[in-house]
Amino acid sequence: LEYRVFLKNENGQYISPFHDISMYADKDVFHMVVEVPRWSNAKMEIATKDPLNPIKQDVKKGKLRYVANLFPYKGYIWNYGAIPQTWEYPGHNDKHTGCCGDNDPIDVCEIGSKVCARGEIIRVKVLGILAMIDEGETDWKVIAINVDDPEAANYNDINDVKRLKPGYLEATVDWFRRYKVPDGKPENEFAFNAEFKDKDFAVDIIKSTHDLWRALVTKKIDGKGISCMNTTVSESPYKCDPEVAKAIVD
Repeated sequence: LEYRVFLKNENGQYISPFHDISMYADKDVFHMVVEVPRWSNAKMEIATKDPLNPIKQDVKKGKLRYVANLFPYKGYIWNYGAIPQTWEYPGHNDKHTGCCGDNDPIDVCEIGSKVCARGEIIRVKVLGILAMIDEGETDWKVIAINVDDPEAANYNDINDVKRLKPGYLEATVDWFRRYKVPDGKPENEFAFNAEFKDKDFAVDIIKSTHDLWRALVTKKIDGKGISCMNTTVSESPYKCDPEVAKAIVD
């Protein structure tokens, strides 16, 4: 229960993976914070309400959360994580889904061949997006590939995934639909009849969640318990000294 992954920059100073890592790594390339390595089961996530937002395991009713092995899958079937500096605002009714955001950074499923490490920051190409409705909340799932993957050059849009990894997108919908059922929850639902939208649509959604994040860290929106402490966002009233960040971790 006490386990936390804190992140540091190249100078050894503590940073927030939610606020202090830029969304863009390059033109058309996004950063992704890996929370859950592929094939693992522990439901790890950026702790949005804790100072500096370390990665920790989700807890329900005092117990650590794990996803079940959903036959025929083993744990998560991609490297799973989030794009930093994005936020699905629970006060924003999404025009595509008719549901409000889930109060977290936007989720990413990375489909490359490497099993990434928890806390790793990778650069990804966005390929498409799935609109999941999780207990009445909009929970976008971005499909992306690590730019360092040997096959990355062959993937430029969602149709490339359909062509080169047949069955993978169908398995993704199946996994998200059923992963809470072993815990006694109903199946999840999807907007757009569970169809994946293309790269351009996905990038537009990511940009809109980035705008909402900026409103959050500049205090234009009340995050209601979300910790916006950061060490790099110059226009943010929550910006603090590296020494203050270190004292919090210590």
